[in-house]
Amino acid sequence: MDKMEIRKCYYLLAEEFSSLSFKEALEHCHEKIKKYYSCYPLLFHMGILLVNHFMLAGSQEKSEQILEEARELFSRVKTEAEDPNLGKEALQMEAYCLLILKRPEEILELLGEDAIITNPAEPVLASAYQLLGNASEAERILQIGIYKEVVALCNVLSSYMNLCTGGAEEFEEICSRFLAVAQAFQLEKLHPGIMLPGYLMIAQGWAVRKEWEKTFEFLEKYTELATGDIYPLQLHGDSFFHKLDSWLEESLPLGVQPPRNVSVIRRSMTQALTDSPAFREISEEFRFGKLVSRLKKNEEEQ
Repeated sequence: MDKMEIRKCYYLLAEEFSSLSFKEALEHCHEKIKKYYSCYPLLFHMGILLVNHFMLAGSQEKSEQILEEARELFSRVKTEAEDPNLGKEALQMEAYCLLILKRPEEILELLGEDAIITNPAEPVLASAYQLLGNASEAERILQIGIYKEVVALCNVLSSYMNLCTGGAEEFEEICSRFLAVAQAFQLEKLHPGIMLPGYLMIAQGWAVRKEWEKTFEFLEKYTELATGDIYPLQLHGDSFFHKLDSWLEESLPLGVQPPRNVSVIRRSMTQALTDSPAFREISEEFRFGKLVSRLKKNEEEQ
């Protein structure tokens, strides 16, 4: 399969996870995997598909089986694919599966000390284009580099929030830096996919510390964004990243569309509140119920 055929196949199967039973959708995935077992880009995307839908399997045991299946696909791609970039992406996804499966020793063995990569290439590339007199391409390259670094920084800060074991003052400092980056780059509009888990992470952090007013403040922000004008969910540039759209469409394996059907995404937004142990103490409060009701109503939107 070529890139566009793989993308079409992915989204057809992703749609099935929202319209068919999980068993039927999974069987269709297995049919594609068996038929194209030597097409490594397709196998990689089938692994991505499983990672994005394993939580629908119906039980923890079945979910773990799906994740292990995805990990094995990524491992095969990493080992067999001739494309080094695809191999690197498969390596990262294999590590991600191990993380969800709570197998940290295997992650460290898999990644080793070389996992921390320094010195992004964009500044050098942009300088080369500038020396060639192509300022427009230099600008595009730098926009791509800035975008990638902002996304990476926010993801690292979110992980740091989750790790923080200190008191309220230390946690608030991490949150304030995350929110400052988000405001500077207008991430609610540019990339709500970063801000939704970010707001949820902050709310959970305050809930653990029993700071309930701050918990509700960020649950409100989460709900406001989740039910706001962010649909259809897709990656895009803005007035600052005005040369980004073509790169997003061409370079990302799945293009600009989200990896799950929108109905599955909307449902997961509600479950993020109702299923979180962090919010158990406030789950019976009127304010919490009101937020859940707004999210459930959002599930009905098309």
